[in-house]
Amino acid sequence: MNKRPIEQAHDPDLRLSQIAMQRAAKRAYDLARMTGTTIVVSHHGIIEHLTPESSVSNSASNGQKD
Repeated sequence: MNKRPIEQAHDPDLRLSQIAMQRAAKRAYDLARMTGTTIVVSHHGIIEHLTPESSVSNSASNGQKD
């Protein structure tokens, strides 16, 4: 397996895939917030149901999107 960071990939689709996934996650959080639904995520194999408000505060404290 290649150990290079994905941002250094030769394939532009692969190189930009992380940005696309972050954009899709933001859209999912926004949609969940607008519709009052939970967001289902997996952290280290553990399934969690997050409310959009709690996921935003967790993201801020972790420095990343859930």
